[in-house]
Amino acid sequence: MLAGVMEYDGDSKPVILKAGPSLYIPAGAIHSPRNLRSGNAAGQATCFVKYGEPFLVLDK
Repeated sequence: MLAGVMEYDGDSKPVILKAGPSLYIPAGAIHSPRNLRSGNAAGQATCFVKYGEPFLVLDK
């Protein structure tokens, strides 16, 4: 997290992040972030993808 307060909800219990800490989300894990404040929040994601494989595959 770069700024603000976000809640990440996924396969396990929700995690609340403030500016500073980081969070590891395993490949393929379903998750959704939610801004917990009225102001802006900002985060940075780093994703590792095998060469030649798609970054994202949408369910039909």
